[in-house]
Amino acid sequence: MTSKLLLSVAFALSGAAVAMAQQTPANLQAPQDPRYAEVIAKCKTPPPAAAAPAGGARAGGGVAPGAAAGQGRVAAPGAAAQGRGQGRGEGRGAAAPAGPAEYTVTAIPGVVAAGQRWTLVHETTGNNADGILAAPGGGLLLAQNDNGTVLALDGRNQASVAYRDTNTGGALSMSSSGALFVASRGLNVAIVQLAPERRVFANRIDGDPLDCLGGVLNDISADSRGGVYFTMGGVFYADPKGVVTRYGENLRTNGVLLSLDEKTLYVTNGQTVAAFDVRPDGSLTNQREFAKLPAGGGDGLAIDSEGRLYVTAGGGGGGAPGLHVFAADGAFLGTIAAPRNFITAAFAGPDKKTLYAVANDRRIVEVYSIPMIAQGPRNRAK
Repeated sequence: MTSKLLLSVAFALSGAAVAMAQQTPANLQAPQDPRYAEVIAKCKTPPPAAAAPAGGARAGGGVAPGAAAGQGRVAAPGAAAQGRGQGRGEGRGAAAPAGPAEYTVTAIPGVVAAGQRWTLVHETTGNNADGILAAPGGGLLLAQNDNGTVLALDGRNQASVAYRDTNTGGALSMSSSGALFVASRGLNVAIVQLAPERRVFANRIDGDPLDCLGGVLNDISADSRGGVYFTMGGVFYADPKGVVTRYGENLRTNGVLLSLDEKTLYVTNGQTVAAFDVRPDGSLTNQREFAKLPAGGGDGLAIDSEGRLYVTAGGGGGGAPGLHVFAADGAFLGTIAAPRNFITAAFAGPDKKTLYAVANDRRIVEVYSIPMIAQGPRNRAK
């Protein structure tokens, strides 16, 4: 009953919120910045032409601005109840997103019980809440593109600002040693370390700024060696010294995540998930197809304590919204049905037996949670 009531309230508010979501954000992703052309004009290796078309660049991974994958332009900052009405109007707002889809969660043994329901726990606007991450103490961290902050939700789903001035910070990742990183998506694209000390970790490749890769810095995954994997049209590794190397072929990447033993790197690749073997120095080899999605295109990734992989994917190809679940050997286990197209997911909560996921439909952002049988990784944030 509570879940249905919350969903009804969210739908009623969405019409008012959507107009505010069509506002110029305080922080722009690099390809939308008016200074972007000046920066890439100096690249030794210019970005692909499709990454920076005149009149508005496309987002990373081939996703157009405002698309469901959550890589487009962004809007008003903060929680919906606090952040609406903070930007400059850009004309009429788009039509309100459709109401939540009807769905039924079926049992996946060891993963989720039949009949569980998603509960709306937080709402905001714009391209916010991408790359979510469990926070110490059972909370949740959400990157806020619009206002360059990282928002923290506590155990009561109350929001507060944890970090500021991230230069359009997107996805988050925390290493097993507690080093926190953010994908800084604004001009002068960089992987930025937020804790335990704040510093630019990596911002160049082969002498060029990362901006020269084109598109948007999508997702990141920090390892225990002190390096960070990231996606930006392809898959890259920034070693502990911040030296960046590109890997893989024929990839349309978005989400990226290490296996529990850090011997495998998973990358969403359109309607499949690609996998790489990770060498002792962090370099990658043996690209292969790990799994084919039953429907939709893959976006964000999560993993549980048994090594099962969760892939957020929108409805498509006859499928409905949900998270596809795969065993550690790539066997398809089932789909957790959902009321919205989700772009990212993470286990969190005091016992990490709650799965959180984010929907971004026409820049109306909703954070949902669902009780799980499965438990998130015990020795790392995600």
